Amino acid sequence: MFLRFAVTFVLVLAAVAFFQLPVASTAPGNANWPQFRGAGSLGVAEDPNLPDQWSATENVAWKTEIPGVGWSSPIVWGDHIFLTSVISADSKEAPKKGLYFGGERPAPKDEHRWMVYAVSFKTGKILWEKEVHRGAPAFSRHLKNSYASETPVTDGQRVYAYFGNLGIFCFDLKGKLLWEQKWDARKTRYGWGTAASPIVYKEHLYLLNDNDEQSYLTALDKKTGKQIWRADREVGTNWATPYIWESGQRTELIVPGTKAVRSYDLTGKTLWEFNGMSSIAIPTPFSKFGLLYIASGYVGDQHRPVYAIKPGASGNISLKEGETSNQYIAWYLRQGGPYNPSPIVYGDIYYTLYDRGFFTANDARTGKEIYGKQRLDAAAGAFTSSPWAYNGKLFCLSEDGDTFVIQAGGEYKLLGKNSVDELCMATPAIARGSLILRTASKLYRISKGGK
Repeated sequence: MFLRFAVTFVLVLAAVAFFQLPVASTAPGNANWPQFRGAGSLGVAEDPNLPDQWSATENVAWKTEIPGVGWSSPIVWGDHIFLTSVISADSKEAPKKGLYFGGERPAPKDEHRWMVYAVSFKTGKILWEKEVHRGAPAFSRHLKNSYASETPVTDGQRVYAYFGNLGIFCFDLKGKLLWEQKWDARKTRYGWGTAASPIVYKEHLYLLNDNDEQSYLTALDKKTGKQIWRADREVGTNWATPYIWESGQRTELIVPGTKAVRSYDLTGKTLWEFNGMSSIAIPTPFSKFGLLYIASGYVGDQHRPVYAIKPGASGNISLKEGETSNQYIAWYLRQGGPYNPSPIVYGDIYYTLYDRGFFTANDARTGKEIYGKQRLDAAAGAFTSSPWAYNGKLFCLSEDGDTFVIQAGGEYKLLGKNSVDELCMATPAIARGSLILRTASKLYRISKGGK
């Protein structure tokens, strides 16, 4: 499963968003897409059958109307595509595209229905739909956020649907509710709502709830929902999805935050931390080449950093004034972080999509600039969805529903544009030769020849 230029920009996720399962390689023809940005949160899925051209009608296997509003990303397991949405009784104000002040909206008084959907991968038919809560929302949101911005996660046996200010709901793949936990809503910064997605690792489900009243990170038994441990955190809202880092030395739970980036072991003990993020944390961390990449880039800040972290750190590893590296920080960019979209490594290059439609490339191992800011399109100035990559190309989906196709490698080259002509802010899923793309009202399965 947002935002703003100082105190009120757009907060929307992609995950809105955005969430992580055991780190599996994204192999050719990858069968499943179990979480936000896929296995390992990498956003990469090589498969020669994947399409690089489409429209609202071209190369469309099917498209299905999805009731309600939600910016959670779809996930895929077998013949099931899972996603969440919230249906309201009254018509809603349409989100305004781009970055702007004044997006706060009070909690509405009309009845809402929090929904979980399973859609057939083959046909697009809704296999089952489950209402997990009904009533007026107990908390506000940003106009560009939704009440269903957290991306679900699956372990292949169960699907976990998380609504940050409502609760967590566990279903089997046939739609049977196995367990649930609800809790009281907490205030979020500027009333913008929530977005951090859940992650599953082995036997545990990890949930982050950073808010302006009582922030915490918790581990639950994924089969029963029983709390295993809880680590209280300093008060302060964040929207970034945590990440499980299997570094080869140990397994860590990485939690970005505006006050500190923190690593926890799997018992909730802090391993290391550093400060120096921008004032809003949204992008999801990920790892490649033995490095952990962490970024934040609120557009109203001068400091919009990117960090590449080495494994094995302990204690406070913050950079000192004037430093660009230290024992555990391999490289650092002062003004390289995006606001909403999560960066991506493809090949040997670290690519960044900025919310206002610029694209950059840096060496993933050293941080050295390969090419500076390139404008995707003068008319395209709003991006929330995170980029993805396959078959030597990178894809950047704008809020207008236009996907810009970029040549991978050391030279910037725009190859094409694919349009579905509807508002888009969710990051797509990729599985078995198909792109699963969510718009404001529909879910598409896009594949070559529409097969």
